[in-house]
Amino acid sequence: MLSNQQANDILNQAELIISAGEVQAAVMNVAREINTVLTDVHPLLLSVMGGAVVFTGQLLPLLTFPLDFDYVHVSRYGSHQQGGALHWKVEPRENVTGRVVLVVDDILDEGETLAAVKQRVLDLGATRFYSAVFADKKIAKVKPIHADFVGVELPDRFVFGYGMDIHGAWRNLPAIYATKE
Repeated sequence: MLSNQQANDILNQAELIISAGEVQAAVMNVAREINTVLTDVHPLLLSVMGGAVVFTGQLLPLLTFPLDFDYVHVSRYGSHQQGGALHWKVEPRENVTGRVVLVVDDILDEGETLAAVKQRVLDLGATRFYSAVFADKKIAKVKPIHADFVGVELPDRFVFGYGMDIHGAWRNLPAIYATKE
């Protein structure tokens, strides 16, 4: 855990790359796209904890169709800045059999976590899988999955804010920041 001073030092040395206004515009755009595609479906929405909590919380009131809600908790990062082994903390509790499932996550980085969630949801019997991510990080590596709905594209840098943390801190920022290169 960072001290208050350490967390503030990180923020003060970081570069703002997506403003709070741009974040809100991106959320509105994603909601519009999802509303167009899933309006007549009554999907099960699964939020990926804990990074997607901010995005999910702002996205849900903008969706104009009935849906069921649950969450999954799976991580490859923990307190590290690079992904490791996949760890399932909570699998879907809501029955996904025969359902259209929309998974909401904060960021599509290397894609391993979202690909694993997709495979698990399909293995549990979902008829269709959609994914919405707030951010898609542009990396040199080919990803095993692409999101159906994307808020913003980010450079290949370590980012935090709007649900994404740095050493456990700053998920609560309304904008996106990147550490200095």
